[in-house]
Amino acid sequence: MTTPPQARQQPHEHTEHGVRRPDPYHWMRRLDAPDLLAHLEAERDWYRSATGHLVSLVEALRSEMLERVPATDPSVSWRYRGSSYYTLLPAGREYRQLLRDFNTSDAGSVLKSWPNGVEADEHGRRSEVLLDANLLADQAGTGYVELGLTLVSPDGRLLAYSVDTDGDEVYRLHFRDLSTGEDLADEVPRSYYGGAWSADSNAFLYTVHDEAYRPYEVRRHVIGTPTEQDTVVQAEPDQRFEINVRTSRSGRLVVLWSASRDTSEVWVLDAAATDAAPRSVGGRRPGVEYHAEHAVLPDGEALLLVTNDAATEFRLARCPLPLEHDQDHGAWLPLVDENPAERLERVDAFAGHVVLSLRTQGEHRLRVLPVDGLGRVDAQPAFDIRPDFAAGTVTLGHNQEFAAGAVTVVDQAYTQPPVWSDVDLVTGARTPRHRQQAPGHDPDRYVAETRTFPGEDGTAVPVTIVRHRDTPLDGTAPALLYAYGAYEYSFEPDWDPALPSLLDRGVVFAHAHVRGGGEGGRRWWLDGRLGHKQHTFDDHLAVADGLAGLVDGDRLASRGLSAGGLLQGAVFSQRPERWRAVVAEVPFVDVVTTMFDADVPLTINEWDEWGDPRVREQFDWLLAYSPYDNLPAAGNRPDLLVTGALHDPRVMVSEPAKWVAALRESDPQWSPRCLFRCETGAGAHAGPSGRFAHLAYEAEVYAWVLDRLRVTDAPVSSRLG
Repeated sequence: MTTPPQARQQPHEHTEHGVRRPDPYHWMRRLDAPDLLAHLEAERDWYRSATGHLVSLVEALRSEMLERVPATDPSVSWRYRGSSYYTLLPAGREYRQLLRDFNTSDAGSVLKSWPNGVEADEHGRRSEVLLDANLLADQAGTGYVELGLTLVSPDGRLLAYSVDTDGDEVYRLHFRDLSTGEDLADEVPRSYYGGAWSADSNAFLYTVHDEAYRPYEVRRHVIGTPTEQDTVVQAEPDQRFEINVRTSRSGRLVVLWSASRDTSEVWVLDAAATDAAPRSVGGRRPGVEYHAEHAVLPDGEALLLVTNDAATEFRLARCPLPLEHDQDHGAWLPLVDENPAERLERVDAFAGHVVLSLRTQGEHRLRVLPVDGLGRVDAQPAFDIRPDFAAGTVTLGHNQEFAAGAVTVVDQAYTQPPVWSDVDLVTGARTPRHRQQAPGHDPDRYVAETRTFPGEDGTAVPVTIVRHRDTPLDGTAPALLYAYGAYEYSFEPDWDPALPSLLDRGVVFAHAHVRGGGEGGRRWWLDGRLGHKQHTFDDHLAVADGLAGLVDGDRLASRGLSAGGLLQGAVFSQRPERWRAVVAEVPFVDVVTTMFDADVPLTINEWDEWGDPRVREQFDWLLAYSPYDNLPAAGNRPDLLVTGALHDPRVMVSEPAKWVAALRESDPQWSPRCLFRCETGAGAHAGPSGRFAHLAYEAEVYAWVLDRLRVTDAPVSSRLG
């Protein structure tokens, strides 16, 4: 192709609150429109044509990235009901296996009655593959596999697992007999995330989502019965709320919860009586959120609650177990008061201690408290577990054993592969267990730091800056700026085997922690949602302007996904001259039209995040920044790479497709510099599945960014060699 495709126009106009909005590409919102698929395929053809000169660079980047991925990649093991489990990425395969490790003295009870026995490998290690996602991918033949859940039953004899083979987040739920390796006839064709086994392993609770992809029911399946006979345990009729279910770490309770953007309710069930009615832990009050964890305290069983009830940054409370009747918040008792400087995110209970996850001073920390001191002013002081790496993070690993005397934590950073360590809950001693291998990668080649820049209203906006040690911050280096900024979500600095390929070529990577996200706590989110959404965009632009004194302001690219794609669309329109290039991945850009359409996924329950356009004031908020309704003037636009996926249930493919079509039509001369990489087959919201396929995708994006930033240098390692 020598020119980009031109989408057909069809007259259509929206009129809301007396405001007329012409929308000639509205026809694309019908996914069954006869020529939509052909148009999307033409867009992909244009993308291939326009990036043909980058094939060799893409392959070079892909090869570099793959070199940092170990041939085989085992996880650390975790304990559950007398056995140890771990996952393994086999050599040359895309997906992980789930294995059970029988090299433990207390695994004998399982082994004695295991019909097929367990073979030892050449090292004497007795392990069994319980589930191989690679085999599922081979059987599906779609090139895409994603596991929704993998939960072993309490008696160790069954595995509940769910699979999506298209990327549309519709998971088929299966049950596998682990003694034979065969799946049972029980099969649920449509399920969502979340699940819980009954204590006797005879029943399984799971969630179901409606046609708008809202999980609205928890159902109960009795093993060995037709799934058509499954019963509804709890339904959520309010379309603003999504319901979920899990088993407590103690195994004593099944916990159900339903949440909107700012309100929640929790119910519990005795895991030994999952056919009973769930009981409410504290009712439902607008604006009040809480989450529950089962704990055994010195005076008996209780629920620990993390709540914002009279505490903006959340506090810790306790209440009795309501197994026979519902209760309201009058039963709650305070344990740890709110600290305005710390956002309390969750509590994890173990037999003798609880672990609080919190954010403070811009970093994620874990705080250990003995259960016998909760609520006492003379309690033994807690200790904090802080990140081991500069500009890194520490989180709880996979810890399923309630009676644990130590917990596994995970440390990592953008250029630091994960390190798993055991932390003694009494002494705080930290013992490394496993470091993920990254062949040929030397973390000491890179430096990371956090700085702040003043926002438009004077708010200090943090940004994490990562670079090669030899790349100066003297205003000469190109840079890529990333951000998200929604739902109070904090993008932690995870190890990324792709990123060094950018850094090694002298590009500075910066992650702006803009308002709307959770990096600054609950207040940071509140100041970047609803009527304050413009703060998210202003913060990103403020960071970009601040960086321009440290990097080459004429070679600055920006990138973001989903809500971060909306951010890219907004700053593309509001300050097009600021950017050399913009990458908007699956961007939420047709904001007003989508938020009016209650029939599409994630609309009604998103009104509390973005606004309800049926209300004039909120309509005005949305219309003021909606990228599709606010195209930039022609003539001074940066290069643009947009992505989308036909099966994406979170951002309908029509959003990026319409935006690209409108942008092209409004500036024909610039049009060839706008590319739309659309997945027309299997593919998900976050791109391809599988470790190799995902790195190949990253290589494509990085190649385009490097080309737009006019970076022609070989990697530092090659230049030094």
